[in-house]
Amino acid sequence: MRFFDSHCHLTDAAYQDDLEETLERARAASVAGVVAVASTHTDSRDALGLACRHEAMMWSTAGLHPHHVDADPGGNEMSAVREAAAHQRCVAIGETGLDYHYDFAPRAAQRASFERHAELAAEVDLPLVVHSREAAEDTAAMVRECAGRVRGVLHCFPGPGELLEEALAAGWCVSFTGIVTFRGYDAELVQMVPPDRYMIETDGPYLAPVPKRGRRNEPAFVAHVAGAVARIRGEPLEKVAADTWANTVRFFGLPHANGEG
Repeated sequence: MRFFDSHCHLTDAAYQDDLEETLERARAASVAGVVAVASTHTDSRDALGLACRHEAMMWSTAGLHPHHVDADPGGNEMSAVREAAAHQRCVAIGETGLDYHYDFAPRAAQRASFERHAELAAEVDLPLVVHSREAAEDTAAMVRECAGRVRGVLHCFPGPGELLEEALAAGWCVSFTGIVTFRGYDAELVQMVPPDRYMIETDGPYLAPVPKRGRRNEPAFVAHVAGAVARIRGEPLEKVAADTWANTVRFFGLPHANGEG
């Protein structure tokens, strides 16, 4: 049995002192694949560098998180994203999307950046990794606009169910994090999604799952996410591990990673 952490911010400063030990712990926990997700133009380069140094288990993305798009009003930093996206170890565009909770960037700028990322994803034929927080209506509109030309994942999926239905109708996936272990999470979302349309992730260093809550999150903890999903779905852990491995390999286009979990 093996697990795939489909979304982790390994370029974050939280890992700078013990990244190799972090990856060793991941391997010891049966985590055999990790996608290092970018949030800025420098992240896009650094995540690619990590993926190139750890080819046996790691791939990367390229993109600008909605928190950071106010630094990129004219789209100039997208050139770094485009450059990273041209490399074979880069397997997706993002993390992009909308965050209306913090509003660190103007909402119009977030939407414009989201559109630029979707256009690039369509151009280079890579999937889109999407963040959505308190922006379900506008996210759903973008998902509908992308349907048929861009495949995507709503990462760290918070709901609501209506957004899940929009994603599934568009052929998209969703991904679950440690928040599925938190009190108050809508377990029905985990139960609703078909077995071939979801992934698991840590979103490290954030959102460590119970029983690790309060600690720095890391790829090894994705096994706890898988365990929680298995309990909620009433399925064996082995099935959740196999399904999410195969789904991640298929979504990111990693045939050489062998989807037989």
